Order: sequence, then structure tokens, then C-alpha cells
Amino acid sequence: MPFTLATWNINSVRLREPIVLKLLQEEAPDVLCLQECKSPVEKIPTEGFAALGYTHLVARGQKGYNGVAILSKLPIEDVGDKDFADLGHARHVAGRLEDGTVIHNFYVPAGGDVPDREQNEKFGQKLDYLTDMRDWFHAEKPEKSILVGDLNIAPREDDVWSHKQLLKVVSHTPVEVEQLAETQDAGGWVDVTRADIPEGKLYSWWSYRARDWDAADKGRRLDHVWATPDISNAAHSSRVYRDARGWEKPSDHAPVFATFDL
Repeated sequence: MPFTLATWNINSVRLREPIVLKLLQEEAPDVLCLQECKSPVEKIPTEGFAALGYTHLVARGQKGYNGVAILSKLPIEDVGDKDFADLGHARHVAGRLEDGTVIHNFYVPAGGDVPDREQNEKFGQKLDYLTDMRDWFHAEKPEKSILVGDLNIAPREDDVWSHKQLLKVVSHTPVEVEQLAETQDAGGWVDVTRADIPEGKLYSWWSYRARDWDAADKGRRLDHVWATPDISNAAHSSRVYRDARGWEKPSDHAPVFATFDL
């Protein structure tokens, strides 16, 4: 069963409902995973999504911040969530498709501005969150699974606009990159996007602070699609939908797509 999946940090699903609808109408992924929904589940604007065929929803929400949701045209079963690092945040949810494929939707903490856990509690929370993810994947090896989301780390040198200038900037520091690699290795996860697009600069996030984000192009690849080795070879057609960053009232993230022939 082939299906196309997209992941997008939407930065408020209610505020940006129009561009979610635009993406669903124009690109029509079978499954759309959203992060930073900033909404209780019951207030997610599901009517418009359902009218376009996205009648299935698996979500966890909070008022005003965090929140993850999986919108699907395909039947999907809620298979739970984990509160990594005991933060009490809605940052993970998982759903299972009818063919048994499990989709994990993650929103890893951003980590604040100072890359030092002694000076910045949020950075410590981010590292602890990744440690708990790693330990879970060691304990319960995932199979036939896809992991997507805003992982808030750009791991490779060509995942950022300037490796040297961002080495001490949260999202690209060596300690974060190392922790993400350990987390990935623990589950045997394959970075589907980079398996498809192995070379060259590739970004999924551009700061709101840039006067002209497109011309400056100082981006980072913070949004990821991973798959377990048993299905990673079925993935293809990966892309970042950069155009969405330029839509009216945009998120600072662009959607990332992949297709799986399962």
C-alpha cells in the first residue's frame, strides 16, 4: 500500500488552519503529522480537514504550546504516547495504520538559547528528552515504524547554512548532534530524507527574524523523516516543500515529504 506522508511544525494549528488546508488541497499527502499545534485536542479545527478526506485524527494537545497531531485519510489507531523526561508536555503521539506501520510524531524541545544545561534549564531538558528516547528505543526495538517530527537538531554540516558559525548555536552543537545520533542508532533508524537526498544544503526552517528569509537562505534542517531498516528501502520521493515557507502568515518551518511503497 503506497502512501505519502508529510511532517510540519505548524506553529499553531488554529492560527494557521488556512495554510494547512492549502497544503492538503494542493499536495494531498495521505498522512500529515503536525507539531507545535498549540491547542487542546478538542479545539483543533477538524471540520475543514475532514471535508478534504482527513477523517482520522490521533493527537495530544495543550493550551497555548506544544501539541502533536496526525491527520490521516487512512484509518489509523491511536497507540499511545510517552512523556519523555517527565516534562508533562504533549510532545509525542503514535498511530498505527491498518497494515501495521506505526508512525511516531515527535516535537523535541527546542532547548532555549544557551547551550549549557547549568545556565539554561531548557537545554538540559532537551538533552534529557533525547536520552529517554534513546533508552526507550534500546529497550523496545522499533519495527515497521516511521519517526517524523521537529527534532530541533540539524545534525549534518550541510543541514545548516554555516557549520562554523552555528557550532555554538542551539540546534547544531556537537553535544546535541551526538545525542541525536545515539538516539537514531538505538532504534536503527534510517534518515529517509538524506538517504534520498544524500548531498547538498537542505533546510526545513528559516527564522522569522530574517527580513527576506528566501534571499538570505540562512536555514537549518530541523524536521526529519526516519524509518526502521525493515521498511526504509520502501521510502522514496523525499522533498522539502520550501514554497510553504512563503505563504501568507507562514510557519517558520516548511513541510517535509516522503512516500512509502508498503
